Amino acid sequence: MSREDAFTELDGEPVDPGALTALGLTNYGHFTTLSVEDGHVRGLDLHMERLIRDCRLLFDTALDPERARTLARRAAPERGRRIVRVTVFDPALDLATIAADAHPRILVTARPAPDADPGPLRVRTVVHRRDLPEVKSVGLCPTLRLRRRAQRDGYDDVLFTGPEGEILEGGTWNIGLVRGGRVVWPGGDILAGTTRQLLRRAAGDPTDLVDLTGLDDCEAAFATNAATGVRPVTRIDDRTFPASHPAVTRLAELHRKLPASRL
Repeated sequence: MSREDAFTELDGEPVDPGALTALGLTNYGHFTTLSVEDGHVRGLDLHMERLIRDCRLLFDTALDPERARTLARRAAPERGRRIVRVTVFDPALDLATIAADAHPRILVTARPAPDADPGPLRVRTVVHRRDLPEVKSVGLCPTLRLRRRAQRDGYDDVLFTGPEGEILEGGTWNIGLVRGGRVVWPGGDILAGTTRQLLRRAAGDPTDLVDLTGLDDCEAAFATNAATGVRPVTRIDDRTFPASHPAVTRLAELHRKLPASRL
């Protein structure tokens, strides 16, 4: 497979498959996903802050953001769009050595960006709270199991809720709602994605605790993440929402116009 199709390096070098054993078997680490366009990234500062914060929390050590940028840049062409993932893990840590001093390494992978609009999402709610929701962890098995079950039942994904029905987040995305013509971001213990943070920083839209019954007062719903930007949500359980709404359209346009930083 050519460099244009896929990219994988560990600390800037070709990957020894043995070095990935801990990632596959122990599955302890964290990551961030960059949408790179013409060598630039929206919210690059937020991505780097996430890597620094999560590395300190999981590995009790510092991560050099400039090194992470340098390694990620190798996967990003000067022209065109790519989805670049930066994963931080320590190949020496396994079930028996998990308490050892960590020396994390940086795995960079890349894939082509989606060409077409993925269309709206139809989601099913499920009571679930990710462990350490503030960390973008590589441990995705519970999330993917729930997504798999939802897709096999005709939905596209799942929307997590708390035990009292409070709306939290999607499996790999944030949920936003439109109520009274204004955008509202549900609060709670979630991973606040970079796209959500960028849009809130630009528009100043509030957060609020919203439960499932509160959906009856909402005119529209949408999902955000770095790879797809702003995406309409047209179904949550048995509730339906329009595929197009002026507030969501404005937010999507705002996202497209956000300034980007050179990787």
